[in-house]
Amino acid sequence: QVHLVESGGGLVQAGGSLRLSCAASGGTSDKHVMGWFRQAPGKEREFVAAITWIVGSTYYADSVKGRFTISRDNAKNTLYLQMNSLKPEDTAVYYCAVRIGYYITYDPRGYAYWGQGTQVTVSS
Repeated sequence: QVHLVESGGGLVQAGGSLRLSCAASGGTSDKHVMGWFRQAPGKEREFVAAITWIVGSTYYADSVKGRFTISRDNAKNTLYLQMNSLKPEDTAVYYCAVRIGYYITYDPRGYAYWGQGTQVTVSS
């Protein structure tokens, strides 16, 4: 069982930056892939970025490529999402998730553990 706690969300103006963190505990040896997803009101949960825990290979949704950076600190069991040049359409609840499996999937159904989410609001 992996427990995830996100932090770092908030209100920011368009063009601003935020850094999200996700602290993982319990069963962390099962982490093969960690990802960030987001869900806006009335919309489905969508993939944002993912990273393979051991090698550190990264993957991004086209909508955030070049603006967001996913990273991890293995020693701290913490996942990060640096978000720059934020846009109003980035407004959503952001979730971190753990996948027990070695290949990347962008489908949220492929992730076994989820945090409670952190709200990001970008004003225009």
